Amino acid sequence: MGFFDSEIVQQEARQLFEDYQSLMKLGADYGKFDREGKKLFIEQMESIMERYRIFMKRFELSEDFMAQMTVEQLKTQLGQFGITPQQMFDQMHLTLERMKAEVERMP
Repeated sequence: MGFFDSEIVQQEARQLFEDYQSLMKLGADYGKFDREGKKLFIEQMESIMERYRIFMKRFELSEDFMAQMTVEQLKTQLGQFGITPQQMFDQMHLTLERMKAEVERMP
């Protein structure tokens, strides 16, 4: 069975995408959130980023051809911006840390 033939993989990918989309819609109003709302948003974003990191690691570790092609496509796409997947995750983490620091400075 191929990596993408797995119902579990398909379900996880679908759920991750839906959760991310929902959070991005909610994030459009981030500036209107109170301190606790911002903290909750950041926590949820961290959770999604961790799920995404794990999902991508599963791709990397898979011997499935299509999974490996997906990893290579991501590397190519990010490479056009001069970054690696690890740098992308590091940048996301740094951004969330800055957001946390900003929230901590709020009254």
